[in-house]
Amino acid sequence: MNIPIISKIFKARDKPSDYYTGSDYTFLFGPTTSGKSVNEFTAMQTTAVYSCVRILSEALASLPLHIYRYKEGGKERVYDHPLYHILHDEPNSEMTSFVFRETLMSHLLIWGNAYVQVIRDGAGRVLGLYPLLPNKVNVGRDKSGEIFYTYARTSDENPNFKDYGTVVLRKQDVLHIPGLGFDGLVGYSPIAMAKNAVGMTLACEEYGASFFANGANPGGVLEHPGVLKDPKKVRDSWNEVYRGTNNAHKVAVLEEGMKYQQIGIPPEEAQFLETRKFQINEIARLYRIPPHMVGDLEKSSFSNIEQQSLEFVKYTLDPWVIRWEQALQRSLLLPKEKSEYFIKLNVDGLLRGDYQSRMNGYSIGRQNGWLSANDIREMEDMNSISEDEGGDLYLINGNMTKLKDAGAFANTGEQSTGNLNLTERK
Repeated sequence: MNIPIISKIFKARDKPSDYYTGSDYTFLFGPTTSGKSVNEFTAMQTTAVYSCVRILSEALASLPLHIYRYKEGGKERVYDHPLYHILHDEPNSEMTSFVFRETLMSHLLIWGNAYVQVIRDGAGRVLGLYPLLPNKVNVGRDKSGEIFYTYARTSDENPNFKDYGTVVLRKQDVLHIPGLGFDGLVGYSPIAMAKNAVGMTLACEEYGASFFANGANPGGVLEHPGVLKDPKKVRDSWNEVYRGTNNAHKVAVLEEGMKYQQIGIPPEEAQFLETRKFQINEIARLYRIPPHMVGDLEKSSFSNIEQQSLEFVKYTLDPWVIRWEQALQRSLLLPKEKSEYFIKLNVDGLLRGDYQSRMNGYSIGRQNGWLSANDIREMEDMNSISEDEGGDLYLINGNMTKLKDAGAFANTGEQSTGNLNLTERK
């Protein structure tokens, strides 16, 4: 029976298998135009992909994660909320917060989706969070339009599933962080979308390894003026005496008028090195990683690396941070809590300059009255000082006054002992 094309697209969209079918496009893990098969495992075997995934995963996992409460005039950090210990310290009995977030971020960067089983008590409060492998999760809708998740349990990675087979999870029992997608529900894998670029990287690495392992191009040629009856014997004899690093710089003895002609690396082999370098930049472009962070310092210097690092935080890491924050708030906070609490990943530490620049900035803020000593100490991760010691005082230079009060003393009849101000000149 023929299935309408719209049905095929709908089913493919609801499955996080990184597959989309249209009139001109096919995005799927598997064969590429370079002849290499690309999937989540082969992609991670390339140093460029592994480096990019590791950089982003570790960067997000290392950010301070806190719960805040809205209050008049600002916010305050909350330590007694049940979610604080789960998100900040231990999402479950087997993982730290760092490992948990690092794992989920790697899922996002490889598969385009991160799924977490949420364990709740009878009141709906979160008791634990357990990652789910994205390649085993399907997303669907029931007849009422409600989203549900099915998990194919074939191994023992999750201790909460007792039986093998398909497990159905309700929407409220799953924390889903989708990456970039076409429908806002399911993200699509960056690796699958750019599988030809990744496949070419794999092909370049395999070609280079084969080139050095098999010696595809000879290092030189032995020329004989006549006809050799047994060329193999001459070649083997030559290799036995002069081949290998241990026989380097030995004096060669040529008989019967033979000549040795050295052969350099052909231009196409030299171009191969440039191709490998370009493929590293191609993968860095895929994940929006500055080249110097994956070891390419060709266009980097001491003057621009700091700026590139700040751009990495603002344009690469920050969108992921916002995606995480909003997904955590949507799925983990109770409906009545969403107007009172919010979850924040703090990137301020990554945006700070060097020590001297920070101290100069703090000095300006302190002298102009918009930073107190405790404000500065909090940003430097130092304990606050008491109010009696002036920790919360906002100070300003004594020679500064309000614009409307400038020259106000002239109305008192007092004479100025210094230069005339504007009010006195009137």
